[in-house]
Amino acid sequence: MKRPIPVKPVPPGEMLAAEFMGPLGLSRAETARRLGVPANRITQIIKGTRAITPETALRLEALFGWPAAYWMRHQAEYDLDQARQADGPRIREEVRPARESA
Repeated sequence: MKRPIPVKPVPPGEMLAAEFMGPLGLSRAETARRLGVPANRITQIIKGTRAITPETALRLEALFGWPAAYWMRHQAEYDLDQARQADGPRIREEVRPARESA
């Protein structure tokens, strides 16, 4: 049985730029202005150096009409994938499953 090839998770900011801002022709500066946030926040989210916070998710919901939970879920899935890749192997070695005898 072949092992699945690990897929690099898509950062929420990359998805924001490609699937929302791009099709609408919104620049980073215009998106920030419409959201009422500093332009560097959008730049950092797109670069993957800043996470989408609940407040930003609410602002994205108001701008694009997609629920804040959508944005938060995408961020949480990305964060979990990052942790799984970075720490998963070590954690699986350190932690003994509960179903194994003590």
